[in-house]
Amino acid sequence: MINKKSLFILVVLFTLLIVTACGGKASDTNAAKKGSDADSSNQYPNRQIEIIVPFAAGGGTDAVARVLAESLKPILNQEIVVVNREGGSGANGMNEGLNANPDGYTLTLVTREVAALPLQGIAPFETMDFKFVANVNEDPGVLVVPANSSYNNVQDLVEEVKANPGKMKFAASVVPNYYGIQFSEGTEVEFTTVPYQGAAPAITEILGGGADFGIYTPGEIKQFIDSGDLRPLAVMATERYQGLDDVPTFQEEGFNIVSGTYRGIAVPKDTPGEVVQVLSEAIKEAVETEKFKEFMNESFLGIGYYDSKEFEELIKNDIGILKPIIEIAKKEEN
Repeated sequence: MINKKSLFILVVLFTLLIVTACGGKASDTNAAKKGSDADSSNQYPNRQIEIIVPFAAGGGTDAVARVLAESLKPILNQEIVVVNREGGSGANGMNEGLNANPDGYTLTLVTREVAALPLQGIAPFETMDFKFVANVNEDPGVLVVPANSSYNNVQDLVEEVKANPGKMKFAASVVPNYYGIQFSEGTEVEFTTVPYQGAAPAITEILGGGADFGIYTPGEIKQFIDSGDLRPLAVMATERYQGLDDVPTFQEEGFNIVSGTYRGIAVPKDTPGEVVQVLSEAIKEAVETEKFKEFMNESFLGIGYYDSKEFEELIKNDIGILKPIIEIAKKEEN
């Protein structure tokens, strides 16, 4: 039989066991919670990532985004999907990406329009509202003429345009055409700009004799150069373009004209720096994969990797290039 004293001791011991057990569970729970919080902050990414393309599916920007996504998947070990949000010359999609949660799970593939549209006053954002992660593609403008023309170099064409001010026709793939304005200003020539809906119809017009010359990206004109239908005269770059090694730069020809397009990843401004760092390093690894290099080379698209700081400097420099060009475009519209 258990006496009162023994019963009291048993009750006390039992109570202590319960308190200890509960305290241990609480401690374990708190420790687990702290560990979970640490894991969630240190293990980016831990779910699907989305890349917004601010243009329609099937174009060059869309293609670059999709090969980048495929190249990034095994590096980040996450599913990466591409979604197209067209409209507003790219402004709609870029604005959506800018206003997404700043957690690194919504990326935007920005193009030169990220600098140009705000300068034109037709974007609901400013260029530097973004945080720029990394650039992946960079291509210069290339001046071309029909292969059966008498122009063998830039000087030949410039002399002809000067001799016939306002008469020769420039086939523009888009208006305002930054390449055309920069060429006009840099060579001090006047010509008639004929607008087309994209490079394909503009090039067709040149081939048919309806226009005298045009400026396009390497990927847009490579097949026509290879077929012998177009003759490249100069590239708007600081050095010769790989694949067009025999074509001089405008600077080599005596004209300080440098211009081109680019594509890279941007995120909302408040995205954590460590997330940007992870993305920037992963993108660097992605552009060095055989998958990415093979696609870009086959598509005749230039690979141009810039990390976050370098990409931001590229954008700032381009704003300086675009400002006077867009001011000229506005005056011409009026």
